Amino acid sequence: MAISAIFAIVFLRSITWCITAMRDKRFVAQHRGGLLSKEQHYQLIEWACDCAQHVLHLFGEKIDVRLQRALDVAKQWKQGNASVGDARRASVDAIRVANESSTATAIAVARSIGHAVATAHMADHSLGAALYALRAMEHAGEPIDRERQWQDEQLPSEIRNVVLTARVSRKI
Repeated sequence: MAISAIFAIVFLRSITWCITAMRDKRFVAQHRGGLLSKEQHYQLIEWACDCAQHVLHLFGEKIDVRLQRALDVAKQWKQGNASVGDARRASVDAIRVANESSTATAIAVARSIGHAVATAHMADHSLGAALYALRAMEHAGEPIDRERQWQDEQLPSEIRNVVLTARVSRKI
């Protein structure tokens, strides 16, 4: 097969991927051309942090300081005292904790926190925080239906429909 034909196939596949993988505009900030207001973004990061914090005790007896620091950075971002760059670095630190962890439960908790703080960068990471919190519960042998109900009850009315419909469409 000629190189130009291979290039064309790869190009078409990448375009197809981009079209199907487009982000939900409801999770894109208004200043970036989306529908998400700053207040809704703040509500999403707070909800994501609540989900992650709710399962933090499952990490183990000794909580890695990078996880608590990541949650602190998320709160600071919401208050205007941390940058998106700070949040991204804290998220990477939390994912490092996940990669260094030895149990599925601890990995899921750390990933939940990583996604919670990454919500500052991309609001749809809030869904990842909730999903990994559910996985942490599942790995710990806890009922996830009760945890999902708890998560849903924490949603402010302004973002409730957005989150619940996104969960359905993404099968979370």
